[in-house]
Amino acid sequence: MVLLDKNVAGLGANALERFVLRARRAVGLKGRVNLLITGNSAMQSLNRRFRGKDKATDVLSFPASPRVAGGTCSALAGEVAISADIARTNAARLGHSIATEVKVLALHGILHLAGYDHERDNGTMARKEEKLRRALRLPSSLTERGRPNGDKPFRSGTSRTRSSRSTA
Repeated sequence: MVLLDKNVAGLGANALERFVLRARRAVGLKGRVNLLITGNSAMQSLNRRFRGKDKATDVLSFPASPRVAGGTCSALAGEVAISADIARTNAARLGHSIATEVKVLALHGILHLAGYDHERDNGTMARKEEKLRRALRLPSSLTERGRPNGDKPFRSGTSRTRSSRSTA
């Protein structure tokens, strides 16, 4: 499910749902992904509540806890929240559309839902994200932007995951 709290030029809810499905399949993530596109104020509130950081951020991922009901696990893989405001700023700075930037951020969040963690995995997530971004025809990935010489893992303070599994 895609919830557009803020509209994104050139990207409607249906197109974004199709992209999320393609990205989820490319990552190999089972289960549904809910995606919220919102503004800086809501992102700051989420970041403060779940990470204790009182500032807006570009993307947050919330992996679902496996719930067993009748012997089956939850069909929800997790939720991703994206700041349309930060996406707009990044898109202008990087020379591509806000629609493209939202897709880059969505892919990054979906990778976190799949258990990847660029802060602790010695570049595994960065390599996976780079490969997937090429397959999905996206510009430089979020993890690549944080690697000035191309070989250090991403270490920016902008993107985080909140999980009981401590993937951030």
